[in-house]
Amino acid sequence: MNWDWLPTKTTPKTLGLALLLLFILAELTALPRRLDYWLLDSAMLAVPASVSPDTVIVAIDDASLSRLGRWPWPRQVHADIISKLHKAGAETIVFDILFTEPTADDAALKKAMQAHGNVILPLHLSRTDTYFPLSEKLPASDLVSAASGLGHAHIELDHDGLARGLYLFNGMGDALWPSLALAATGTTAKPTDSQSLPAFLNTREGYRVIPLAGTTGTLPAYSYESVLNAPPAPGRFSGKTVFIGATAVGLGDILPTPFSGLNQPMPGVEFHANAYSALKQQLQIRRAPDWSGIGLAVITLALLACLLPRMRMTYTFFTCVSVGVALLLLYMVMLGVFRVWLPIAHALVIPLFAFPTANGLRLTVANRFLSRQLDELARTPGITLPELSMRSPTQLLEHFQALFQPRGWLLQEDGRILSSRTLKPTDIPDMQKNGVWQHADNHSWIQLKRGDCRYTLGLILPNDLSREAIQRYLQNLNFSGAVTAKKKSVGGENISARIERVKTATERLNHMQEFIRRSFERMPDGIIVTDELGIIRFANGHIENWFGEPMPSVAGLPLTRLLEGHDPRETPPWHETVSETLTLLQSRTVDLRIHHKDFLIHFAPFALPDSAQYGIVANISDISELREQQRQHREAIDFISHDVRSPLVSQLALIEQLKRDPSHIEQSHLEQLGRLAKRSYHLAEEFVQLARAEQLTKTRFYECEFLAVVENARDSVSEQALEKHISLHLQGTEDLWLKGNAELLERAVINLLTNAVQYSPEYTPVNLQVFRAGHQACLTVTDEGMGIEPGELPHLFDRYRRQRNSELAGARGAGLGLSFVKTVVEKHQGEIYVTSRPGEGSCFTLKLPITDPIG
Repeated sequence: MNWDWLPTKTTPKTLGLALLLLFILAELTALPRRLDYWLLDSAMLAVPASVSPDTVIVAIDDASLSRLGRWPWPRQVHADIISKLHKAGAETIVFDILFTEPTADDAALKKAMQAHGNVILPLHLSRTDTYFPLSEKLPASDLVSAASGLGHAHIELDHDGLARGLYLFNGMGDALWPSLALAATGTTAKPTDSQSLPAFLNTREGYRVIPLAGTTGTLPAYSYESVLNAPPAPGRFSGKTVFIGATAVGLGDILPTPFSGLNQPMPGVEFHANAYSALKQQLQIRRAPDWSGIGLAVITLALLACLLPRMRMTYTFFTCVSVGVALLLLYMVMLGVFRVWLPIAHALVIPLFAFPTANGLRLTVANRFLSRQLDELARTPGITLPELSMRSPTQLLEHFQALFQPRGWLLQEDGRILSSRTLKPTDIPDMQKNGVWQHADNHSWIQLKRGDCRYTLGLILPNDLSREAIQRYLQNLNFSGAVTAKKKSVGGENISARIERVKTATERLNHMQEFIRRSFERMPDGIIVTDELGIIRFANGHIENWFGEPMPSVAGLPLTRLLEGHDPRETPPWHETVSETLTLLQSRTVDLRIHHKDFLIHFAPFALPDSAQYGIVANISDISELREQQRQHREAIDFISHDVRSPLVSQLALIEQLKRDPSHIEQSHLEQLGRLAKRSYHLAEEFVQLARAEQLTKTRFYECEFLAVVENARDSVSEQALEKHISLHLQGTEDLWLKGNAELLERAVINLLTNAVQYSPEYTPVNLQVFRAGHQACLTVTDEGMGIEPGELPHLFDRYRRQRNSELAGARGAGLGLSFVKTVVEKHQGEIYVTSRPGEGSCFTLKLPITDPIG
């Protein structure tokens, strides 16, 4: 899939465009308007307005209609109610009853109005016919002249059908009439700001939200009939503004409000009374300009678009919540303190959209990055090991030929010979199982099945000590054909397929990292990798072992400090070598000595990834064995030039002497030649045996019985012991099996016994004891000879080292016998030590691990 069309990262521009698109889509719906209404209603319901104490309602209720008759009542009745209220001391009387048609009782009503002097009448704006424009419906002319003021009775219904406010001024053309509530405060009509407006144009100004005191019946109200028929009650109406209107069902207008909705609508007269109460207490709420909500939304959008792309995903949620809370606090302050209804829903939807949008864009960018990385990983060749069961038999034969160099082979397909050497079809044994090797001496056979074909493969392996190891190796190879099938995602959701891709890529990376880690750990050399400042960033296990530094302390340590701490030097200093490698980009090879071991460290610069700088790869090789071999080589040259050369020179000189006078050849001359030749032979034999011991590996080990090895060694030395009348006593009856090389072990025991016999006086015993101690097979060789000086013991097993006492006693040797013994024991993972007292004898103890340890 091509992901290039997606942004590479979330920027203020991309987030801002996404939020702007969502904002436009939200504006096309009723969501912001409904949210604004809900916030306003919630605020007014939470804190209802208080009731002005000079506001009271005279309600034309169902009881009044039942007692006074059907509506409309004669205007004389209204004149009587005005007179009653006048006598009760009512300051202002506001009618929410239309008196548009003149009647015979208008004179009485007019007289009552004039007598009171402060009666407000309503006017109504309506059209007389569908085809006619709006027109003002004023009260009868006589009543207009008697009224102290006129007010419009219109109440606005919002888009959701609820009544929340009204226009303070409403009219046709140039004149604007105050609302009933505003007229009750003494405000009269006012001209519009524009001149010569058409008379049919409905003009409105000063919309105010009316905070209601509560549901229907919250304001004090009295039945019209009870007020009319009861004596005047100054305690109820004195100094108050009285609103008269219908509250009976089916009579007058009823309005759904935020407090009641459609369940308990509020009569129009009560709404006007609430409006008057709010005006008197300065509680009415102005609506902010329409552009303020849009402007606030733009500011919020710009703020979040700039902040969120720079934040972590965790902080995005808290930022959006904080912005939303700040908007709500601003809303409450404007509404409660300044009495301004600020439409914040336009801005409030921005943080609601911003959190999922920002995170969605981040996930999209991350998804694009992961997809591209997955695609690159899929194209990158991995380190995979093909199953042996998937390789062709012909290919397997070629690999075996290159690896083991067999002396012969046979590959047969369904009875047809594909390749052969030495082996014939008649040599094939009876094989029952596929994919399982069968071994008979040095012949190894396997039967493979590939599809419908059956293959038979046979090898003739080298008939030496490596044969057993090769056969064990072949037995561990898996040719059974049981290939683990990896589950593949077929169909399903895209996220599942992506997870499978991530899982596969992770497994490949883990496989690669594990391959690299094991490769570095299994390397024979120590590896150190530094950054551009020479700080160690990686080291394999050899560094920890050789330097004796724990791995956590090595990482982050300057390379120069590590080297100076273990091998301080002045010429050349380590910092100079390291800095020149980094600055001159030239490789360096320097000797290094750590804990009495010799190393060779090679510094090589390498380019760091995604950088123009260079780091260092330091390869540390342990050359202690090489240096030891060089030392041994020099010692061997000295040994050959002195110890081996000396008896040969003596032999040649004696032979030349005998050649000059062949008539005087005596028996002593021949015996002397024999001793010199025998000494040369023994020196060469010891030298060859030591070389064999040093080259011994575990591939030449096999099961052998230690007691039998000691018995054979004793028998080999018995004749030499008999010449000195020395008795060899062997104690031990338990068979002790171990894995080793019996030939070299026997030679090592012979060397111990030969030394014991050689350095023991005549008619003394040499005791041998073979026993088991835990998981070790032990041998002690004890004599009663001259013993070893304490100063000689630490160097007893050194090569070419001879004891001073034995040399003075005439028992000369090459100094290789005990060195051979120690080498053989160490190759078998064993140990040897000696205890000795001069003049009392010596005891050599040899311990070797057995194959069946106890516990």
